[in-house]
Amino acid sequence: MKACTESLRDLVHIFDEENMDTFVSLYFDGRDTDFIEHREEVVQSILTHDELRNFERTMKEIMAYLKKNSSANIAIFASDAHDFFEVVSLPGTAENALVVDTSPYIRPLAEFADEWQAYTLVLLNSNHAKIFTFSCGEIAEEEELSADVMNKHKKGGMSQARFQRLRKGSIHAFLNEVVEELARSAEGSIILAGPGETKKELHEMLPQKLQEDVIAVVDIDIDDEHELFIESHEIMVEKGEEVHTKLLNHIRKEILKNGLAVHGVTDTLNAVRNGQAEAVLVEKGYRLRGWKCEHCQLVDIGSLDSCPACGNRTAEADVVEELIEFAENTDAIVEFTDNEDIGKFGHAVALLRYK
Repeated sequence: MKACTESLRDLVHIFDEENMDTFVSLYFDGRDTDFIEHREEVVQSILTHDELRNFERTMKEIMAYLKKNSSANIAIFASDAHDFFEVVSLPGTAENALVVDTSPYIRPLAEFADEWQAYTLVLLNSNHAKIFTFSCGEIAEEEELSADVMNKHKKGGMSQARFQRLRKGSIHAFLNEVVEELARSAEGSIILAGPGETKKELHEMLPQKLQEDVIAVVDIDIDDEHELFIESHEIMVEKGEEVHTKLLNHIRKEILKNGLAVHGVTDTLNAVRNGQAEAVLVEKGYRLRGWKCEHCQLVDIGSLDSCPACGNRTAEADVVEELIEFAENTDAIVEFTDNEDIGKFGHAVALLRYK
C-alpha cells in the first residue's frame, strides 16, 4: 500500500488513450458501504456497454479487496481494462467518493499531500537519537543512533574537569553523527525535540541549509513519542497556513505590478497547461463545472457538446480537478487554502516562471 505523495506522482500520468471512462476512483472511510452500493447503481445506469462491462469487473475486484482487507481511510484506483489496481493509505478521513473517468480522480489525494507534507522529526538527548521522516502522515523512514556517553563521575578517579571534557567530547562526537545522518536523510522541514539543551546544541552544529529548515524546537521527554507526533503535525499545519498566506500576499504584489502572477480559474488553468506556473494556490473544496476534450486536452468552464478545436465529443468535467492535474504534470507546486481572501482572487492563483 502506497502513501499519498508517492502515488500522486504516478497517477497524474495515467489516462485512457481511447477517451473511455474506464478508471474507477474510490475514497472510502471504511464505514458507509451503502454509499458504494448507491453509487454503483447510479454509474451502471449511465455507462455505455463497453464501459459498463469494465466497471462491473473493476468493482468486483474492489469489493473483493474490501472484504479481505482493512479498509478504513483508503483510496483505491482501479481499471480492469488496463489491468490496474492501486491502494493508497490516507492520513485522514476523506469524503466518500466513487468517481468513474478517463483518468484517476486525484484532487482529494493532492489535498492530503499538501496538508500532510513531508518533514523530519528528531527526538534526542545526549546519547540517544531517533530520526523520523514523515510522508503523508506516515513514517517513511526511521533511524536510531546511540552513543556510550559517560553519565556519572566517580570519586577517586579522574578529575571533575577532565571528566567533563571527555564527556563533552563524547556528546559532540555523537551529535556529529546525528548531523551527518540528517545531511543524508532529512526531507522537508525539520523539528528538533527532546529534554535539556542537547537539541539546541545540535541546532547550532547543523550546516546553514539545515538550520534554515528547522521550524520548531520542542521541549519534551524522550519517551513521549506519541504526544510529539501529534504536536509535530499541529506545527506543520500552522507552518502550512503561514506558507499559504505568504504565497497569496506575494502573488497579490505581483498582480498589482502586472508581474509574474495570474488569478482566476481560467487564467490559472491556461498558465498550468502551458507549463508557466511555478506554484498554484487553490481554494480548498471549490469546484467549477466545465467540459474537457480528451483528444486535444482542451478544458473550459460552462457546457459544450463538441470540441471547438478538433470536433470530438467533450465530457463534463470539474475544471479545478483538471487544473490540478495539469499543475501536477508540469511539476508546479500545488497547495490548497481556506483563507477567505482567495475568493477575491477568483478561487485560484498562480505564481509564474515566466510570462
